[in-house]
Amino acid sequence: MKSHISDENHNINKRLHKLYPQDTAQKALDSIIDLVYKYKQRIKSEEYHLSQKDIILITYGDQVSRNSEASLHTLKEFMDNHLKGVINSVHILPFYPYSSDDGFSVVNYSAVDPHMGSWREVESLSSEYRIMVDGVINHISQYSDWFKSFLAGDKYFEDFFIELDPTTDLSKVVRPRASPLLHEYLDNEGKIHNVWTTFSKDQVDLNYKSYKVLRSVLAAMFYYIEKGATLIRLDAIAFIWKELGTGCVHLPQTHELIQLMREVIHEVAPEVIIITETNVPHHENISYFGSGDDEAQMVYNFALPPLLLNSIVCSNTKKLTSWAKTLKLPSNKVCFFNFTASHDGIGLRPVKGILSDEEVSTIEKRVKDHGGLVSYRSEEDGSKTPYELNCSYIDALSNPKDEQIIRIKRMLVTQATVLAMPGVPGIYFHSIVGSQNYQDGVKHSGINRTINREKYNIDWLENELSTMGSLAKTIFDSYKRMISIRINEDAFNPFTKFSFLELDERVFIIDKSSVDNKERILALNNYSNEEVTIKLPKEIKLPLCDILSSNYCDDNSMKKEETITLEPYQVMWLKGKI
Repeated sequence: MKSHISDENHNINKRLHKLYPQDTAQKALDSIIDLVYKYKQRIKSEEYHLSQKDIILITYGDQVSRNSEASLHTLKEFMDNHLKGVINSVHILPFYPYSSDDGFSVVNYSAVDPHMGSWREVESLSSEYRIMVDGVINHISQYSDWFKSFLAGDKYFEDFFIELDPTTDLSKVVRPRASPLLHEYLDNEGKIHNVWTTFSKDQVDLNYKSYKVLRSVLAAMFYYIEKGATLIRLDAIAFIWKELGTGCVHLPQTHELIQLMREVIHEVAPEVIIITETNVPHHENISYFGSGDDEAQMVYNFALPPLLLNSIVCSNTKKLTSWAKTLKLPSNKVCFFNFTASHDGIGLRPVKGILSDEEVSTIEKRVKDHGGLVSYRSEEDGSKTPYELNCSYIDALSNPKDEQIIRIKRMLVTQATVLAMPGVPGIYFHSIVGSQNYQDGVKHSGINRTINREKYNIDWLENELSTMGSLAKTIFDSYKRMISIRINEDAFNPFTKFSFLELDERVFIIDKSSVDNKERILALNNYSNEEVTIKLPKEIKLPLCDILSSNYCDDNSMKKEETITLEPYQVMWLKGKI
């Protein structure tokens, strides 16, 4: 049996022995070997390397819909008609049957929500686009068969969840929410079970001290890969291992578990990319790169969205540039996943120690003034602090009553920054079409995050995108044009050299080198409503060409001056020799 695990990955056995007692570790190894053997027969592995062409659309499976049609089919039709050849990857947010949290309370890991379609539609998407799926593996729905079996007294599931005496001292546990850590559930005989729930009563945490949980979760991830997934997002992974008397976040066992999962997955499909979602302070977040060759290949760059917002609010990029200059990667095999918006809000914890309390308060007030909301978490002393801004990104940047041209320019300068940052861009569906706050959704659901999760009738959206001068069409067309230029410039490869220049506090400047280190692109982003003239350093070779304003470079389009003038909120991508 052990021969089915390659010699290189004997680390699987070592990692299991770090996580489990000897007898349990051997049982875990045997079950994992069985899984690996089973899926090696079923999964065809194909080598793949990330490049500047990788752009990931973040979307719900039912983001666009049409009557009597599987929404995943409608989504593919939309992408084929509008984004093919521009965006090559799609992160389909949880499309499994679920009971709450718009998919993040999974009832069945191996099924597709019938309202969205079936695995046939997922496989159809994967035939044209690279697919990222969610491993919502910290918790599962209280209505899942796993939890129902636990409450029914099924011996196999008796250790799948964490049951504690409610008098247990849990004061040290880091809380991402203000809800109780333990919730009560009644079994079939009326007995009360107090079970660990990091996020909500409907999201019951799994117990990874049970190797059977690990085996079941790995089986689900292999199934996703078999159905076409090439990227797996590990949701809320920082909280996955629990040890009483600790904060139960970022534990050594958590990192060991992620490394183990990567080892096992790569035994069958080495091209699969693991991306960790840890909405925590930046220095904690980047720990999930591990050594640069053993943990996540991509990490969400959570500090970026609030820092870009702060730059617009202050018309100043000093804090953004200062933070960016600290960005370092442990190897040339990993990179950041850059974004401004997602299905969640704009996290504030990632900028702890980067922005002052006063700066954070200013951002909070701005979001509230623009119709947004704020969500809170519980601290160890029982107090509550804001952890997330709930607002569409365009409304966070500008008051909905502002002139449309200003709203568009502010939105596009932030999105252009994401496209130029070192790493892979992730673009939320609502960002690419300029969606505004969905107030009616919040009134209906009572959930703050609904404000940025509106779903669209495809015919209505198509009409918006075909109406000249509309907010949606202007942003959509401009965004697509920037992407179409980016994907043809290898200076934007995720693994090339980068640095950040400090030439004017109003302008954020990214210096990216080409793969062969012979060309560079200077991405200049004016975050102010003022015209800004900057003097280029002498080491920057002239001439330079702004590839955003000209699709080709000739003697007439070259800039020979040592100074560059940017209009308010203007973006330039200046290309030249090194």
